[in-house]
Amino acid sequence: MHLVPADRAERRTIDGHRVCDAIAAIGEPGHVRAWAQRFSLLADPKRLALLLALHRTGPLAVSDLAVATGMKDPAVSQALRLLRAAGTVEGEKEGRVVRYRLVDEDVRHLLEHCAADTD
Repeated sequence: MHLVPADRAERRTIDGHRVCDAIAAIGEPGHVRAWAQRFSLLADPKRLALLLALHRTGPLAVSDLAVATGMKDPAVSQALRLLRAAGTVEGEKEGRVVRYRLVDEDVRHLLEHCAADTD
């Protein structure tokens, strides 16, 4: 059981080789935390709706996203602020209008599976 950390080495296991496989599958704690943060962004139905809209249609302005999702403009802006801070979306200003688009490729791949259910 070469992958078991020293602080867990004395604990009893049933299938030691599978424990090592599980540890390898889990990977680095920082990587797991990063994915957990991504999933927390997707866990909110309103943010997920915004992301699905952007994924399927391309760049949209806050007011258009509000109409599409049934949200109020300030709620859309707040959600986009979180998504932008996480690097999931970017805004591109055209005159006085800012259109947001999905830029996180990993999230895009996850949304493909969500969107497949609606086709």
